[in-house]
Amino acid sequence: MRTIICLVISNCFMTYAWYGHLKKNTADTPLIRLVLISWGIAFFEYCFMVPANNKFGQLEGFSAFQLKTIQEVISLVVFGLFAVFFLNEPIRWNYIVAFLLIMGAVYFMFYSPAPKG
Repeated sequence: MRTIICLVISNCFMTYAWYGHLKKNTADTPLIRLVLISWGIAFFEYCFMVPANNKFGQLEGFSAFQLKTIQEVISLVVFGLFAVFFLNEPIRWNYIVAFLLIMGAVYFMFYSPAPKG
């Protein structure tokens, strides 16, 4: 559970670092300034991402493939909420279908057939 909590917090910082500037008109802002601001925010992303993967994930028994899959799903959920509520983007039916297909991939990532016998 610590892995999931750290990944959620990490992805909140990541999403804001990458996409937060889209809310404001930053066309006239120098690129180097945007990069440095994003790096400053991303520092906090790493403060949660590294322990989630390197410490908690291994202790909680996740494989590297499973950790990456969990991270991607959390990233999509966090971004979806961010896009709708912060950027005021509409939700379209094809976004929902695509997300459901990704959830199907998650099912197979964690699928473990019952041993025969």
